[in-house]
Amino acid sequence: MTTSGTAARAIALVAASAMGLAACSTSSSGSNSTTTSGSSASATTANTTIKYAYEQEFGSYNNNTADQNASKNAVVLNEVLRGFWQYAPNGTVAPDTEFGTYEKTSDNPLTVKYTINPKAVWSDGVPIDCADMVLAWAANSNAFPTGKKNTDGTPAYAFSTAGSTGWSQANMPQCNKGDKTMTLTYKTPFADWNSLYANGQILPAHIVEKESGVPDIIAAVKSKDIAALTKAGNFYNTGWIFKAGQFKSDISPSAGPYQISSWQAGQSLTLTANPKWWGTPPKSKTIIFRFISQDQQAQALQNGEVQVMDPQPNPELLGQLKNIGNSINVENHDQFTFEHYDFNFRAGNPFTDIKVRQAFAKCLPRATIVNNLIKPQNPNAVVMDSLYALPFQPNYQDFVSSNGSSAFSQTDIPGAKQLLSQAGKTGLQVRIGYQTPNPRRTQEVALVRDSCGQAGFKIVDAGQSDFFGNGLANGNWDVALFAWAGSAVVTGNSSTYVTGGGNNNGKYSNPQVDKLTNELNSTLDSATQKGLQAQLDKIVFTQDLASIPVFAFPAVLAYDKKVQGIQFNASQSDITYNASKWSLQTAQ
Repeated sequence: MTTSGTAARAIALVAASAMGLAACSTSSSGSNSTTTSGSSASATTANTTIKYAYEQEFGSYNNNTADQNASKNAVVLNEVLRGFWQYAPNGTVAPDTEFGTYEKTSDNPLTVKYTINPKAVWSDGVPIDCADMVLAWAANSNAFPTGKKNTDGTPAYAFSTAGSTGWSQANMPQCNKGDKTMTLTYKTPFADWNSLYANGQILPAHIVEKESGVPDIIAAVKSKDIAALTKAGNFYNTGWIFKAGQFKSDISPSAGPYQISSWQAGQSLTLTANPKWWGTPPKSKTIIFRFISQDQQAQALQNGEVQVMDPQPNPELLGQLKNIGNSINVENHDQFTFEHYDFNFRAGNPFTDIKVRQAFAKCLPRATIVNNLIKPQNPNAVVMDSLYALPFQPNYQDFVSSNGSSAFSQTDIPGAKQLLSQAGKTGLQVRIGYQTPNPRRTQEVALVRDSCGQAGFKIVDAGQSDFFGNGLANGNWDVALFAWAGSAVVTGNSSTYVTGGGNNNGKYSNPQVDKLTNELNSTLDSATQKGLQAQLDKIVFTQDLASIPVFAFPAVLAYDKKVQGIQFNASQSDITYNASKWSLQTAQ
């Protein structure tokens, strides 16, 4: 799952094993085109530029750590760091055979063989091989504890990961230096065994070795050299986090059809065709990400400053798009992204008291939020009553009927007031943290203030422009308002609600949830998976109130009709998952 600011979609939006979600296009090629080595002679890259509006600025080349797992990074890296698979438009796993192939070779023990494309190289010319695969496993498996503790008391590991699900169930990869094939054997079955080594998860081991001073990652992993791996982890965790505009291309090579070529702080980031890419050449030479606040994107589209946008739900913005005219396409879709309010379970926070959480849940005006802010865009929108399925998914109604969500289906001010009084917390100040600017969320907080104020809460709008970089993970809030972006994979919530999970920003902990989640992750039977998810939904949502869902995001996609190859993706991947297939109809 990824969080999105729409939250980093849990990227938030969150990523679990691959939670925070290919199309064909046509274009004519003119005299300014190039043919990529290793591709068919007819495949060309037109010398055209397509501009995409996005409200959050890129921050890290490594989107896998607990504090950098965010949509703002994923949208840029989708076509820069390819892997063995990516999310299909419907949120399911789609193998990326241009990068390589993988197959399950045994059920007992579960064994998967990976074969990297023989032509696959980083953009600096270094082959993509065994070392990169071993690094990904080492970094995400939590297999190397340092023996120290984090500030919250949880065990510290050499590498930070947003989610160890799947990785921690697998043994050390079997391959040797320079190998293009690798075998992964599991200690216990993994429900989403086909969801490891996705795009963005494979990073250059040779860069980690050079920058950390660890000469051989494979050797360090095989010998379990904690001192060396801690040095490697220090770079892996922080060395690829960049200040705005200060991208270091020499330590951030590409493994996809595009590479990051320039970055103007607060303005834009540019991708250009990667000359070392071995697969199908991108349709357009340049993709520019324009960092534009949500309330300015429609105007930018109308003025031709951008050609593509997919903003968060916002009734005013949708109205602006409808007034632009017939030069653009506007599409509405369902997506694997949902708004939610998370509680802070850190010691000393008032929401560690279940009565205070129940009081807030009863006064939270979810129906008013949906009716006022979401139904103008999607008349069929409903209050979301499950944390483990979205309203358009098959299991949703079954989960809702059994999870006890009816206890919070209606706003109950008297009930909330009574619970808050019983807890001795009348007049409690509550800081609601979220990423700004976000006009819809600012309106949400105002609605919460009006409703919960009647119950005795003093709601404080604690929105901040760097909430995802310096707020959410640090616990600088009482209630966090953001969105998780996910997919159709079963194990997507794994790091969100388990003790010490990379996406568990509120530090919620319940041993029963940990146990059931482990069972879910190792269960291959769909009926058993459904039963476990139903149990988890009841505990996490209505019994413990770790998080309160509000609505599933109705997606808006708007783009200039001259742009070809755009296809909505319901998962956390966003529409840039196939940016290499975008083209301009007018290209000559």
